[in-house]
Amino acid sequence: MTVTALVSAKSCGVTTSALAMALSSTRPSLLAECDPAGGTIRAGLFQAQITAGTGLYHLATADRAGEEALAQAFANHLVRLDETGHRQVLPGLTDPAQAPALARTWPALAQVMRVLSDEGGYDVVIDAGRLALESGQLHPTLTPAPLLHGADLVLLVVRATDQSIALARHMTEPLRNELTDRGTGPDALGVLLIEDGPRRAHEVSQALRLPVMAALPWEPDTAAYLAGTVGVPRRLKKSALFNAARTALGNLQAAASRRALHLQYPPALPAPAAPQLSGVLQRLTQGRVDPRV
Repeated sequence: MTVTALVSAKSCGVTTSALAMALSSTRPSLLAECDPAGGTIRAGLFQAQITAGTGLYHLATADRAGEEALAQAFANHLVRLDETGHRQVLPGLTDPAQAPALARTWPALAQVMRVLSDEGGYDVVIDAGRLALESGQLHPTLTPAPLLHGADLVLLVVRATDQSIALARHMTEPLRNELTDRGTGPDALGVLLIEDGPRRAHEVSQALRLPVMAALPWEPDTAAYLAGTVGVPRRLKKSALFNAARTALGNLQAAASRRALHLQYPPALPAPAAPQLSGVLQRLTQGRVDPRV
């Protein structure tokens, strides 16, 4: 399936969009909350039901013990987003100070995401959070750059306002350069438009010189539920946000497939995943216990 990384220039709905996409997928899905500034799903949607003993930070320790340990830890630290377990999330960091420990783990995690997508048929959505720059390039610690390098598509989440567009404009060139030099090419980059403002898709595309690959409506009730500030809306299953997210996933899958037909990967991309990492698929079916149960 597809590995899609969501990023932003400023907090503007990355996590809400990622959750909507993961929850609306018609296929098995994984949301990896990989924002170095810290995750919000644990305290938001899960209402602090998941302790700090579960989540992304623990994979750094496992990675130091080898690929087998990393694959086992990855499977053990996933949490169900639905009763069936077909939709799962890897909760993020509880403290931004934990981010430097993951610097050497990001490339291995990028390989795990590829295994889940290519071999497991998962829709993988990476919440990479707010971008940080250093000397005009992606910050080596405060941005999970290897996850962007290995993604099929990297979407800059932008609201339909002049302020959001202005902030995003400064991020487009560093992202293009990063994906050109180390990723799958500049055409992997596009916009996920949050329709909360007066600007239309063609105006956003023209201003940022990027295609709008997907658009999601602004639906405050569903967004508030995903943020954990209100209970479950009565018509959640018929949510316009979820319906649009489901359509967006289909469109993104088609776009990624078109790219794959003629894509030539640069030599800097990670080597094929080791058998130990591929084994993560078997571990996901071995009856892992949800930490909230």
